[in-house]
Order: sequence, then C-alpha cells, then structure tokens
Amino acid sequence: MRARIVGVEAHLPPALVSSAQVERRIAEHSPGFVPHASIVERLTGIRHRHYAADDVQASDLAVAAADKLLAGHGLAASDVDLIVFGSASQDLIEPATAHIVAAKLGASCPVFDVKNACNSFLNAIQLAEALIVAGQHRRVLVCSGEVPSRAIRWQVRDRAQFIDAFAGYTLSDGGAAMLLEAAASGGIFHRRFAADSTAWDVGTLPAGGTMRPRDPDATYFSGDGRRLRDVFVRNGARLFLEALGDTGLTWDDFAVVAVHQVALPYLEQLRAGLGIPADRLVVTLPEHGNLASVTLPLQLATAIQDGRCGPGDRVALIGLAGGVSLGVLFAEL
Repeated sequence: MRARIVGVEAHLPPALVSSAQVERRIAEHSPGFVPHASIVERLTGIRHRHYAADDVQASDLAVAAADKLLAGHGLAASDVDLIVFGSASQDLIEPATAHIVAAKLGASCPVFDVKNACNSFLNAIQLAEALIVAGQHRRVLVCSGEVPSRAIRWQVRDRAQFIDAFAGYTLSDGGAAMLLEAAASGGIFHRRFAADSTAWDVGTLPAGGTMRPRDPDATYFSGDGRRLRDVFVRNGARLFLEALGDTGLTWDDFAVVAVHQVALPYLEQLRAGLGIPADRLVVTLPEHGNLASVTLPLQLATAIQDGRCGPGDRVALIGLAGGVSLGVLFAEL
C-alpha cells in the first residue's frame, strides 16, 4: 500500500505588497532609520508578497484551499477521515488549529497539528503517508495556512535590528491543501529527513512559548540569515543527493523539483550545487514571496495547473526550515 497525492491547491490573499512598499512602511514607522533603497528586492529577488486582511486567520486560508480542492474532486468534508494542519502559523496556542479548520469545513474526523517551521507541510505529508501505509486512514487532507505578516517588525531601531528582522520582510501569507489516498501503485515512493538542532536559535519567533510567554518584543521574527544559509549549505546537499542515490534516479527523471525558496541567490546556489536542471524548478519567489510551509504545495499546484506535470510523472519536494531541518520526498503522481 502506498499514499498517492490525489490533488493539491493553493489560495493566496489578493492584496499584493511590493518590496518598495515594505521599505516605505519601515521608514514610516522607524524614526531615524531608513533602509537603503531597493535593498529587499536586491538581496532576495522578491518583488511582491501577499498579506492577508486583518480579519483573516491561518485557518481561513487553509479552508479556502481545502474547499477548492474538495470541490474539484467532487468530495465533501465528510469524505475525509483525517485532517492534518501543518503550518508554522496557528490561530491560537490551544487548541490545535486543525480543530478550527475542521469546524469551518464541517468535518467530524480526527485532526491534529504538525509544526516544524517551513517544513511543517512536508512533515505533515510524511505523517499522512505513514498512517495511510499503516492502514489507519485511507483519505487524508493535509492543509496549511500561513500568516507570518502578523509577526513582521516594522519599527526598527537601527541597522543591527533591521538585519535581525530582515527575514520577516521576505515573508508572505497563503494557504494550501493536499489530498492523499491509499493506492496500490504510484504515490510517494521515497523520503529522507534530517536535522541540525544545534542551530535551533538561528531563527525564532519566541512569543507565547514558556521562555517568553508575555514579552511584546518577542512577537517579531528574529534571525541570522547568513548563519542559517551556512547550516543549509553544510548539511543540505548530502541529504538530497543521498536520496537520489537510494533510488538510482537523477534529477532528469523528475518532471518537477519543488524547492523551498527564501532568496533567489540561495536558490541558485542550491540548484547549482545539487545539479538540478533549471527547467525543473518552479520559481514562485519573485511574485509571491516566502510562503513558509505553503511554498512547496504552491509550486506543485502551479506546475500541475501549467501542465508541467501530471499523472504518471515523478515530482520531488525539497524542504528547508529553521530549527534547522531538511527533508526530501519523491512521489509519482
């Protein structure tokens, strides 16, 4: 028994915010500090990102994608026997956001959350696959809603604080949903995951945790982008190339290779280092920003919509996340 990806959809809030608008907003809220013109786009390659309206929650974005996915396959929420919400964002500390998603969808199946920064959706697929293969579930809805725009620091004290908050200026809001079903053939056929947890403090959003439960200054993203990149460079290539070696495949055997994207220079460095043909990538970063855990399902949904992959094609999902964690998953659609 295997777990087959039946379909995937994404939902992006309509409001687009340019990198120039981000820089203007920082300047407006930061007396005495003005970012260098075009610095965000020059360093990341991001032209636009999506920000959800103030009354839109992470669960709403996940539900919008899930509704579209289920309707497209002629299914109702009652046809799903497990919902896994995999996201770096959450509506509340408790209960699990999956409960809120299920209530909005009208589902009555078991639910739970998976949280592992930008790899949350990928790890949710990993767990859904394991439960399907174990025979515990036959149709699983994996969904995500990301609203990182709520944790961006707009009032910046100086250049040092701007650098510390810089990762937040790449972030974008969105939702995604994927349906997995039990199948006798095709489906997910390989996966590898790894972590370097010694670097857990490279990127953090501390608010609400036991370390800093009520500290207003802990409600913003904080990180060292250069150190995070170095950890990925040190650990990433080996894991992904070992996955190829395990299967005897090359990147040419995949119709699409979806890679988590935070900045175009790093994406190109990773692509070249792994030897991935450029035409296998789905580059969503310039017009959609860093969508955290929604990034990989958005790329797969885009590739399917554009006719770049379909039934019988192999696809690869490559995840990179704070913590630091890495993962790769191979599937036949």
